[in-house]
Order: sequence, then C-alpha cells, then structure tokens
Amino acid sequence: MSAVLASARAYARSIVLADTLAGKLLPPPAALELADAEPALRLPAPGRPASLAIAISRDVKVPPIAGMRDPQQRARILHALANHELQAIELFAWALLAFPDAPLPFRRGLVAILADEQRHLALYRERLVAHGLDFGDLAVTGHFWNKLDHLATPLEFVCAMGLTFENANLDFAGDYATAARACGDHETAAVLERVHADEIAHVHFGYVWLRRLAGKDREPWQAYLDNVRFPLGPRRARGARFDRDARVRAGFDDAFIDALAAIDPTRPSGQPR
Repeated sequence: MSAVLASARAYARSIVLADTLAGKLLPPPAALELADAEPALRLPAPGRPASLAIAISRDVKVPPIAGMRDPQQRARILHALANHELQAIELFAWALLAFPDAPLPFRRGLVAILADEQRHLALYRERLVAHGLDFGDLAVTGHFWNKLDHLATPLEFVCAMGLTFENANLDFAGDYATAARACGDHETAAVLERVHADEIAHVHFGYVWLRRLAGKDREPWQAYLDNVRFPLGPRRARGARFDRDARVRAGFDDAFIDALAAIDPTRPSGQPR
C-alpha cells in the first residue's frame, strides 16, 4: 500500500473513484489513519470500469429465487449479488468521506465492513467464473447509490445500509443458500452461508450504532423509524421468510424483532414479496 493511501480519506476516495475492479478490491492497510480533520466530502457517483457502468434499473432483469435451479439464471442472480457487494464497498468508503467527524470506533467499523464486502465480492466472482461468466459481463444497477439522499447523517446511514439493506439480507442470503444447496451447488451455498454469517455482524454494528447515535434512552424501533426515509424502511428490511434467530444473534431486542416480524415485506417496486 502506497503511503499516500495510509489515511482513511485517501483510501476511501481511491475506492469510490477507482475505475478498475482491482481498485475497488484494494484492501485497507493495517495501519490506516482513521482521524480526518478535513471537511465532509460527499461524492455524487462512483468511478467504474466501462463494463460496470450503472444502468437504468428497468433495463436490468434479475431472475427470482426459483431461477437458482437453472445454472444460467443462477449466474444472473450471482451477478446481481456481486453488484450489491460492489455498491456496499463503495458506500462504506463513501461514508468515511461523508462523516469525518463520526466517532473513531464507528469509522473503524466502516472499514472492517468494507473489507468484508470486498471478500464477499471476490467469492461471488469465483462462483460466477465457475458458471462461465465474469463480473461485468451483465448490466448492473445503482440501486444503493440512488439512495444518497437517505444518508445525510451517520444515524441515517446505519438505518438505511445496516438496518434495511443488510437486515433484509439476513433473510435473502439464507434463502439463496438453501436454494443453491437444494439444486446441488454446494460451493455457491457455502459462499452464501459465509455472507449470511458476516451479515449478522454487520447488522449488529448497525443496531449498536442506532442505540449509541439515537441515545440509549430512546426506544430502538421508533429511533429506526424516525431515521429511515421512504421508500426504505421496515417493509424493505426483511424477506418473505423471516429469520428470527439471525436477528437475535445480531443483538436486536425482542420488541424490535417482534415489530419487524409483524411487517408485510415489499419489493423495491412496492409490490408484496
């Protein structure tokens, strides 16, 4: 790692603006300087190689989970999952730039999750290659990037990224793993199970910082509702099957789990799941 990237600001900027996949996957240096006295920097869009340029969402079709039975459709699903990881890498780096005054333990957690997302992307890419594709062979959306207006504060960031997108993945990753194993693709199932396990830790990070940033005397469910903006929110924070045990392991209190379990989930389109 070049000494010029030893600061969190320089490293994060290089990740967000990298125009190669290798640049996105550059791991954080062990001695990254987390403190940042510079003004907040809110980059409006990521750099990308041409093959991963953000396409209009309606032009990108992802098969439903039933498609896992067909290797070609499974590859398309894996490509979409890899794209989720790419956006997460970029947006956790984006948050380091956007919130320079956030507590150092919060910033350290952003870096740790970013590194996990890099590993997840590499694992999905390996499975794509095993299915005859590489990441960038299909069009990708910028679904997470389209929600920058939901990320005005560190608290809004954890509510959107950790407690909505990653929270929902506690259901989706487990469901995809089950579907992959059912069709005999044990290698893909193992990757999805690894992602699911890491996601529990990521969601725990979001919940811990919800409590700290909102104030421990505030009821967590209401604090979440107050700091997540429509169309995000609890209907997008779970799947059709609700993995209660994963939320227990993520540290949610019973009231938060019960409230989320009682919600009817919806797709990004607003249609029921």
